[in-house]
Amino acid sequence: MDLQTVMQELEALGKERTKKIYISNGAQEPLFGVATGAMKPIAKKIKINQPLAEELYATGNYDAMYFAGIIADPKAMTESDFNRWIDAAYFFMLSDYVVAVTLAEADIAQDVADQWIASGEELRMSAGWSCYCWLLGNRLDDEFSESKIANMIEMVRNTIHDSPERTKSAMNNFLYTVGISYLPLHEKAVETAKVVGPVEVKRDKKKSSFLNAYESIQKEVEKGRLGFKRKYVRC
Repeated sequence: MDLQTVMQELEALGKERTKKIYISNGAQEPLFGVATGAMKPIAKKIKINQPLAEELYATGNYDAMYFAGIIADPKAMTESDFNRWIDAAYFFMLSDYVVAVTLAEADIAQDVADQWIASGEELRMSAGWSCYCWLLGNRLDDEFSESKIANMIEMVRNTIHDSPERTKSAMNNFLYTVGISYLPLHEKAVETAKVVGPVEVKRDKKKSSFLNAYESIQKEVEKGRLGFKRKYVRC
């Protein structure tokens, strides 16, 4: 399939209601409003195709950019490629659910995510923390440095309430993910989440949302999900 054919198929799957939901979350034109699940049949036909993924991502169309993440080959992407993708990710559904997810399947994931967390830029930081959530929720515990993750927990404790809004959300999710999916630091994550307490995330033209990693961890523990690892990062 070439770019034009994929764009036509995506456009045919677009729904006005879905489009409005995406726009309410920060998406901008151009976009079609394609539900994620509706993309799967096209993805099965194409499988992995990095050149086509690059063409789709470059369109600036939200649905095409999302689909690019599904068919991308993360191991073929360089640090420069990921930086180019994050540069074009203009809101959190791209930074955290396309770029961070794709990066999480690359061998250079931690190195790139570390740079983004240190960048001071809201969506880069958000993508960096989110990437660690995808990593910790999928990879074996021994693939991570315990001292490094412990230092990241301390960073969350000390800076989350003063961080940019989308970064706050990703940092809160990091605490939750460590608490559930990274057993060596479960207790530290729980203690820190308790100290951090509710995290207010302000949203444009909407009421603030309040996140509480401590309560979320407790609910998952009660369900017997401690140590949970997902089989795949991408759908």
